Amino acid sequence: MHADLSRSTFRPERHYSAVIAQQGRVQLDADANEQTAIQLHTARTLTADLIGPHGGPRDAAGFRIEYVGGKHDIDTLYIHGGRYYVDGILCDADRPDLGTPVPDADADADESTAAQPPAYWTYWDQPDGFRDPEKPGDRLPSPAQEPFLVYLNVWERSVTAAEDPALREVALGTAMPDTAARAKVVWQVLPLALAELETEESDPSKEVVRAAFARWAQQQAASSARLAARAERPDHADEDPCLVKPDARYRGPENQLYRVEVHEGGEAKDATFKWSRENGSVVFAVDELDGTWVQLASLGHDDKLDLDVGDRVEFTDTAYASRLEPLPLLRVEELDLPGRRVRLSAEPEPGVGRLPHLHPVLRRWDHHEGPKRKGRTPALRNGAVRVEEGEWLPLEDGIEVYFAKGGTYRTGDHWIVPARTATGGVEWPVNAARKPLLRAPAGIARHFAPLALVKGEGGTVDLRLAFGPLASSIPAADEATLAAEARAREEEENAADSPSPGSRSQTTAEAEAAAEGDN
Repeated sequence: MHADLSRSTFRPERHYSAVIAQQGRVQLDADANEQTAIQLHTARTLTADLIGPHGGPRDAAGFRIEYVGGKHDIDTLYIHGGRYYVDGILCDADRPDLGTPVPDADADADESTAAQPPAYWTYWDQPDGFRDPEKPGDRLPSPAQEPFLVYLNVWERSVTAAEDPALREVALGTAMPDTAARAKVVWQVLPLALAELETEESDPSKEVVRAAFARWAQQQAASSARLAARAERPDHADEDPCLVKPDARYRGPENQLYRVEVHEGGEAKDATFKWSRENGSVVFAVDELDGTWVQLASLGHDDKLDLDVGDRVEFTDTAYASRLEPLPLLRVEELDLPGRRVRLSAEPEPGVGRLPHLHPVLRRWDHHEGPKRKGRTPALRNGAVRVEEGEWLPLEDGIEVYFAKGGTYRTGDHWIVPARTATGGVEWPVNAARKPLLRAPAGIARHFAPLALVKGEGGTVDLRLAFGPLASSIPAADEATLAAEARAREEEENAADSPSPGSRSQTTAEAEAAAEGDN
């Protein structure tokens, strides 16, 4: 999550069930976020245990796929509404009702009533898919040549007020840029060639396709990349002895949450990464793009959270953030602070950030060049740092990272490293010998589910699974038992309220004795 966090403390292996607030203690963002993570983990684990890897409610299962092609200009899929669960994560395919525009009294009846969108999504307008008909890789395969699978890709990303202005409370004024961020479930309906599943049958059954897809999904979800982090006393440690403790390994003046994120994926020889000391949370909403000049909605509130000449920035928008495709990291060449304008080293990629409703942003990263060591400084590739496996790579102020050999990297995968001035080190797991451990990425967690096998128009095989409600009618035998128990309870209550004939209550006897005494 690209959010301004102090650290992330949730670890499922610790088996914590709740965060307990104590009186008079400092409350941190990590405490509240860990409570949310505990609840999400519990709810999603329970849901997955009950439903299985994926499934939808029998009477409201979403993501029914309908292939529409042939006679149309461009092939598409209809994605029908409803709910579906993937690894316990709720995915809602219902199209929201945005309401009807107020009619214009001066316009004709036909013109004043805007056409309402259909009740289903299509492959091209699905909310987080952002497929482009002009890109050959985005087009649907032809089922006439070979059947193809349609599957659901599910993951989560963070959203701030820079990307969704509705999150900002305008009553707080312009001095408060934003408050809490949001975690958004992203679902995307995507095609997959049947050959990718490596099935031996030319016309496989549902069970064979589901089993083959499960193997494919397991390979896609698991990341082989591993990273370790540490803080080592840098060569320039004695330059500022008054700023930090003499024995400190982390030499930064402030606590930071470093984020190391894969920029361009692939094998190590092709992979690059970028890093941020603010967890990648320094973003600036873009009002306008004019060549290499970018008009910002606002600037940072101090030097720490602002832009400077030489900074590396990522010009992106909601569409490309959802596509998880690397874009060149550009360099800030010039600042026009009174005009809130920034000149970049090159014009951003065509098609990126030109549509205001996609909320373009500039995201700052804090690397300026490759890591300096052994008298050399490797050049950046498309503005990102090259992955070099098997050796410690210095970032800054004593922070070093190590990529294990033989990894395969995916764009968006990341690790977070809290650095603390109080200890002069980083929070990272170590073994008994105090050696840093290699760890898998903290995210992005990807989840997959098969939806349909498309064999042609009108020949779609539904691969979804459905479950019924747990509640059901009470059997007749149980109804008789419950009725008998109810009658027995009623008789007991009546007996308790009405004393048996010939008996007198203690209160009545005491009253009669008192009357005889008076006589």
